[in-house]
Amino acid sequence: MPCGEDWLSQPLGIVQGFFAQNGVNPDWEKKVIEYFKEKLKENNAPKWVPSLNEVPLHYLKPNSFVKFRCMIQDMFDPEFYMGVYETVNRNTKTRVLHFGKYRDVAECGPQQEVDMNSPRTTTLERQTFYCVPVPGESTWVKEAYVNANQARVSPSTSYTPSRHKRSYEDDEDMDLQPNKQKDQHAGARQAGSVGGLQWCGEPKRLETEASTGQQLNSLNLSSPFDLNFPLPGEIGPACLVKVYEDGDCFKVNDILELYGILSVDPVLSILNNDERDASSLLDPMECTDTAEEQRVHSPPASLVPRIHVVLAQKLQHINPLLPACLNKEESKTFVSGFMSELSPVRAELLGFLTHALLGDSLAAEYLILHLISTVYTRRDVLPLGKFTVNLSGCPRNSTFTEHLYRIIQHLVPASFRLQMTLENMNHLKFIPHKDYTANRLVSGLLQLPSNTSLVIDETLLEQGQLDTPGVHNVAALSNLITWQKVDYDFSYHQMEFPCNINVLITSEGRSLLPADCQIHLQPQLIPPNMEEYMNSLLSTVLPSVLNKFRIYLTLLRFLDYSISDEITKAVEDDFVEMRKNDPQSITADDLHQLLIVARFLSLSAGQTTLSRERWLRAKQLESLRRTRLQQQKCVNGNEL
Repeated sequence: MPCGEDWLSQPLGIVQGFFAQNGVNPDWEKKVIEYFKEKLKENNAPKWVPSLNEVPLHYLKPNSFVKFRCMIQDMFDPEFYMGVYETVNRNTKTRVLHFGKYRDVAECGPQQEVDMNSPRTTTLERQTFYCVPVPGESTWVKEAYVNANQARVSPSTSYTPSRHKRSYEDDEDMDLQPNKQKDQHAGARQAGSVGGLQWCGEPKRLETEASTGQQLNSLNLSSPFDLNFPLPGEIGPACLVKVYEDGDCFKVNDILELYGILSVDPVLSILNNDERDASSLLDPMECTDTAEEQRVHSPPASLVPRIHVVLAQKLQHINPLLPACLNKEESKTFVSGFMSELSPVRAELLGFLTHALLGDSLAAEYLILHLISTVYTRRDVLPLGKFTVNLSGCPRNSTFTEHLYRIIQHLVPASFRLQMTLENMNHLKFIPHKDYTANRLVSGLLQLPSNTSLVIDETLLEQGQLDTPGVHNVAALSNLITWQKVDYDFSYHQMEFPCNINVLITSEGRSLLPADCQIHLQPQLIPPNMEEYMNSLLSTVLPSVLNKFRIYLTLLRFLDYSISDEITKAVEDDFVEMRKNDPQSITADDLHQLLIVARFLSLSAGQTTLSRERWLRAKQLESLRRTRLQQQKCVNGNEL
């Protein structure tokens, strides 16, 4: 473990040290950031930082250094805070200067009070993001992060960091701890101690805030607090993230890895209560907010902890098997090493997906192209690189689509299966909308981060009537597929949010949703027990091979690609010949489709430029796909 735990357990003490050395000179803030940057470069130090994604909140010590992998779900208005403030001792009239950065509550000893009129007080601004765990994050991703991390924590016994009393049970717990930890906890309770927080208030009343249920009651909530997760069934903490530097670099739906100081002070839960004088602790501007806005923007800290960000990084991806930033020099060795063994990985993945698609190797080829596709640029409003696939011919009233999704879940870092039943289409909220009363963005199913795999299961759609919300939801899906954007509802107007979502539609006939490519499934075998078949398929793949599949599918999305002038000329000539031979059926759209297939076919083989061989192979795949659709059309006598 990195030498010296103080920066992990008492980061505010480190900050205090720099503040004391530099006073009001703003250089102390840069020195704090540099200090933690350097610490995180030592001896795999990031692995020793406890993660809110993995460690229960009650196991974490208040004001400790933590990390959090999350998506920005909403951005609140900037808030003002006291960057520097002065306290006065009532008895001795001694004045002490404090920093307010990385804190929610003013540090104030039993005999001290904040001098609000001090000329040395400075008011600064910070951004507040509402962040949630990455929606649809796969189980294997969570497990890999857990296994990689080496932070080992035990339940925190000082939830209220500076209470004047503690219960008998707390005393027993403290006696069970190592002396070093015991001393740290004791030190945190001393007035004016490093990292400890003191406040003027009633200690007994503050202690009653410790349980979630009591906190909910203190806020007069009629129902459990809504954590506003975009997808149903998600677990994990939501956090209010306070950002001090480069807040303008981030936007809604970005995935971040944050390092910062955890704040879970129970005093943060005190709102609208005349019995408690919290005016010196909370933002004085909050009195102008509505009760609903206060409820949402200042939820119980035990449900929605605060993180004061020291370092923040926007993540390219969340695959723990790859370096976080693939553009850095140190990542190039990893990338070149993996690219050298790409061919056998592709061959094994093709075989694996062929089995998953019941022996259909052509469908497996297209599924690989779909899984590595990504929007690489936008030309005006047209997103280039999207490759939505409609896998038609899926057996109805079968568990095939469910198990196919489970296979995809094992391969991609984040995914969601939308069961397209009439009930879901008519009642689920797809589009995020602005709640002006609470001043927050209420999430919807389509508020997803880039590179999420969205599998729409249309085989579950039965006969019936789509009502108005259902029609709007279908339109939202069509909009997402066609333009790779979601129009968030702000009541008086709509706001476009560009996205990069891989959409796979499974259906019996042709989908009612638009798709870039339709491939009709031709099963070569029908297993008597689909669940047993899929389970045995997964169990026969070695974990090391499965990890190679995962690296392959993530890495290829980030490779650069180009077409030489020579190949461009050859493609143009080829297209002219195709038009001569079949002017009725070959259009400019077909050329675009061929170029997309050729692009991802080349990348799937690890080639970053288009070759004549790959162009011919793309034409062959498209010819086979079209022939199959024509055959199916002749069999059924209607259009697929």
